[in-house]
Parts: sequence; structure tokens; C-alpha cells
Amino acid sequence: MSLGIQPDQKVRVAVVGAGDFGRNHARVYRELASAELVGIVDPSADRAAQIAAEFYTKVFPNIESLAGNVDAASVAVPTVAHASVGTRLLELGIDVIVEKPMAASLAEADALLSSAASAGRILQVGHLERFNPAIVAVMPVLNRPLYFEVHRLGVFTPRSLDIDVVYDVMIHDLDILLALVDAPVVDIKAIGIPVLTDKVDIAHARLDFATGAVANVTASRVSTERVRKMRFFQQHEYISVDFTRQDALRVRVADPGPQPKFDFAALPAEREEPLRAELRAFLESVRTRRAPMVDGAAGRRALALADQVMAGILEHGRRVQLGAFAIPQANR
Repeated sequence: MSLGIQPDQKVRVAVVGAGDFGRNHARVYRELASAELVGIVDPSADRAAQIAAEFYTKVFPNIESLAGNVDAASVAVPTVAHASVGTRLLELGIDVIVEKPMAASLAEADALLSSAASAGRILQVGHLERFNPAIVAVMPVLNRPLYFEVHRLGVFTPRSLDIDVVYDVMIHDLDILLALVDAPVVDIKAIGIPVLTDKVDIAHARLDFATGAVANVTASRVSTERVRKMRFFQQHEYISVDFTRQDALRVRVADPGPQPKFDFAALPAEREEPLRAELRAFLESVRTRRAPMVDGAAGRRALALADQVMAGILEHGRRVQLGAFAIPQANR
């Protein structure tokens, strides 16, 4: 176990979980000059072998076999296993980035945080939209935003169906809102409906923050089109963010007279795959031992807010007698 990696050394990494997310982590690690993709771990030997062959690495039989062979690992297993896998890796002295949501419950999130602190290891949570160039471009121009409209809509795909859309999709925007507003949520109104699965597939929440900011957030995995946009207003200006295009437009009042004039300007943003930026930042934290931008505490805050939204959805369902929702056992 190393507490620091020399500038001329590559960070030795493994990917635990060889599903779609794990494959993408392996692909990006293979592309990054600062990483050495040492291996893949997955209960399916065939799937692990397939990903290992594709990205010219090898299969490790289990998590224990990674000890001493890697500096860091991506956890891309199903959500219910995030805490058990992440905790064991941390105990083995391996820095961890765990996909979102960081755990299936707050108790499990706390276990991850405790393990990272005890082992003195890096724990990053995979809220990759924080690394979207559009959000990076917005951060320097924040000035007490007061109203947000957020839409994250996608077509149905047979992945991540073990969790509700709040934890699968909306949690990205909950994390971003917490970062942009930097204040606690004081009131939540929410609604959600199962459509194609026994989980909530489409959800809407209104969040009131202690600063007076209000956010309307909609998430769906059963839409006919793919939309990933955020619009927010602050004094004398409006900012529109398109996560897919990776751009942000700033509209300001140049002349507030009876016939106002507006100034339209694209915020400077360099296009980059968010996952690549996220994993590059993770490797830099591993190398320098600096806390990651999206650390375990940030992941826990997003999960706690997602739990509150889910509780609001369940309460609304009871009020309108929509019937009982099936929710993850760990969150009951």
C-alpha cells in the first residue's frame, strides 16, 4: 500500500463490476495516460474475461486478490453491493470511486465513510455530471441563484431497474443543486409514479432551500425523448445549461430601461467526456492525497436528499390512494 505515487508513476487501477458502467470505466482508464488498468473483477467469469480481453488487461478472481496489486479501484457493481464491496476495498488499503448512489441506505453510506476515514483512503462518489463542462463553466458565475427548472428525461433501457428513478437519474441533479445552492433543503413536495416497472419510473420534486431558492426537478426513464437541461435565474440574469451538448448560455440584462436590451453569451466550456474528467480527477486525488471534489460526504448529502424526495413521493401516493410503491428494502 502506498500513501503517495510519484509523478512519473501510473496509478494502478482495477474495475470491480463488468456491466455497462464497469466497461466504460475500463475503457476510460485504458485511455488515460496516468492510469494502468491492472484488472477486472466480476462474479461472471465470462463477462469479466470479455471486458478484460477488450481492454488488454486480466481477470482477478475476487476483491481480496487485488490487495498489493492496485492503488485504486472503481466500484461499478449493483447499488445493493456498493457498501460491502467499497468497504472491503478500503480495508485492503485501496482508494475507491463508487458509482452513484453511493449506497443503498444512509447507514451503508456511513459505513463507507467510516471505512475510508479509518483506512486513511480516498473515497470519491461517481456524480459525473459535476464534471460536465457546462457545470464547470457555470460555477464561476454563480451569484445567489433563486429559481431552477431541471429536466432529466430518458427513454427506457433495461438497466438500473433495481432502484427508483430518484436514485438512478434524479440524484445527479440533486447533487448539482446542493453544490450550486450550498444550503439545506427546508421543504419538499414530490410525486412519482411506476409506469413500466415496480419502481418509480417518473418523478417530480419541488425543493425549497434555506436561502429562499426554489428548484423544480423532473426525472424520467420512460420518456419518448432524451432531455438533460437545467435553467436557473439569479439577479438580472438567466443561465441555461444543456448537459448533453455540454454548453451553457448566459443571458444578462444589459439595459434595464423600458425597452430592455439583453446580452447573450456562451460561457467558455471545453468539451470533454464527463466520465473521463471524473476519473482523471480521481486519479489526481489518489496521486496527491487531496480530497476529491465529490467526496463521500457529498455523496451522502445527495443520497439523504434523494431519500427525502422518495419519502415525499410515498406520502403523496398514500394521500391520493395510488397504492403501495415498491421501494428498495435497504431504504425502508
